[in-house]
Amino acid sequence: MAENKDRDDRPDRWSQEVTEGSDALDLEEGVFTWDDPARIARSLKRSAEASDRRKSSPYRSAMSMLTFYVNRAGKDLDADQRDVLERAKDELRKAFGRD
Repeated sequence: MAENKDRDDRPDRWSQEVTEGSDALDLEEGVFTWDDPARIARSLKRSAEASDRRKSSPYRSAMSMLTFYVNRAGKDLDADQRDVLERAKDELRKAFGRD
């Protein structure tokens, strides 16, 4: 499929590029497709704490990436996976001691 460009010369699938090639976090492959909320949270926490490119706290970076993915997936995200990712937010809060 040819890459379509908009008037600002940005790829149409910029959100996919953000999640796959985040400049702030190096994410494990497929992290948002896993079915274990605690595993997702641990992975995001590990990625955020290991990053030397993020511009905010590890907690904020990890939660932002998770929220970004859920919001951008929108109606294409099936209900079961949306539930897993919403529970991962709770697990991420616990992992950072913010529950």
